[in-house]
Amino acid sequence: MPPANNPPVFVLVRPQLGENIGKAARAMLNFGLCEMRLVAPRDGWPNPSAGPAAAGADMVLENAQVFASTAEAVADCAHVYATTVRKRGVTKPVVMPDQAVREVHAQQGRSAILFGPERSGLETDDVALARKIVTVPINPAFPSLNLAQAVILMAYEWSKGIDLAMPPEEELLPPAPQEELEGLIAHFNRLLEPRGYYRVTDRAEATHRNLRTVLTKPGWNHLEIRTLRGVLTCLEKFRH
Repeated sequence: MPPANNPPVFVLVRPQLGENIGKAARAMLNFGLCEMRLVAPRDGWPNPSAGPAAAGADMVLENAQVFASTAEAVADCAHVYATTVRKRGVTKPVVMPDQAVREVHAQQGRSAILFGPERSGLETDDVALARKIVTVPINPAFPSLNLAQAVILMAYEWSKGIDLAMPPEEELLPPAPQEELEGLIAHFNRLLEPRGYYRVTDRAEATHRNLRTVLTKPGWNHLEIRTLRGVLTCLEKFRH
């Protein structure tokens, strides 16, 4: 029986560079995916270049399985998706990544997502094994995605359907009381007036108002106001 959430198998077909395999492993583990399969990697397996590029995703690399053909790699999978920007002479339903992973979450049986080699992508025979093609809107003048980019795109879409721990949010301080904001505005005015900032008499009121608007918009908290007051005090001392 597949694990909870029915995670898909990511199949890298004839990958060329160990670095890209490592980066793909890193992308997978970032979003909670661990099962990688390799089809006839060009430089064999294991590849010493993969580990450093994986940046700690060693468990994905250590458990990666190697197959001689794409058909063997997906033999136990009931649902196979081929990632490509071209149909390559085969007629298949075409879906976006979000639709593909919704199906993976919902359907029974193992699912596999195929990723082609860096230089040319999946061959027609590889795509023919798939039930559906997964593609994204992309610049037709430059339709090439890096292998790890394609993997992270699919892995991220997958992660939306599971409960991954979010980074803790930093507690935001409330805006400072109006009294502190008025003190900041007065401090600015105290430095600006002797320098002739408001020298155009008929515009002085509007200039005061504009400065107040600029300083009021951000909703500074009391630490931010203290920092700005400190900056102004430093400049004031330097002037003397």
